[in-house]
Amino acid sequence: MEKRESIAKMFWAFVKIGALTFGGGYSMLPMLERECVDKTGWATQEELLEYFAIGQCTPGVIAVNTATFVGIKLRGVVGAIATTAGVVTPSIIIISLIAALLSNFSDVPAVQYAFSGIRVAVSALIVNAVIGLCKKSIKNVWGILLSVVGFALVAFFGTSPVWVVLGAGLFGIVKMYIDKGAANKSGEKEEGK
Repeated sequence: MEKRESIAKMFWAFVKIGALTFGGGYSMLPMLERECVDKTGWATQEELLEYFAIGQCTPGVIAVNTATFVGIKLRGVVGAIATTAGVVTPSIIIISLIAALLSNFSDVPAVQYAFSGIRVAVSALIVNAVIGLCKKSIKNVWGILLSVVGFALVAFFGTSPVWVVLGAGLFGIVKMYIDKGAANKSGEKEEGK
């Protein structure tokens, strides 16, 4: 019988993810990967990428949606509640403290520079996560083409990422049928020889 994860362990793992990540969804990917794939084995790399992609297409915060999917996989609804509560708890606490204190310190240059530095570090983490995702996800020329087109649509034409993800999924389905048709024709030719 498979070992069931402790609700407390799941909650605290996602508290750590929520507390140690700045910048929201994309910047959480390296931490989610380290905790859920490398350290605990709660999800495979592919599952995490799927959760992340679906999380981007569904309403809500990507990290919260991803945490919910991991929780559901591990312990169902109770697991989803634990992981979701865990990932949002640090943000609620930090935002409450910042809201109470920031009005007094927002003009302090050290605070402004600290947030500038944090933004640069988050950008570096996002670039690192994107490079890692590309290495693991793009396996052929179609993947490269789809990535370039998707990036261009979002970056230069302002297309919603939801439409890009849905379009990429549709492309994948169409390509599957084309590949199946080509394989069937190839098999028929070999049988006729």
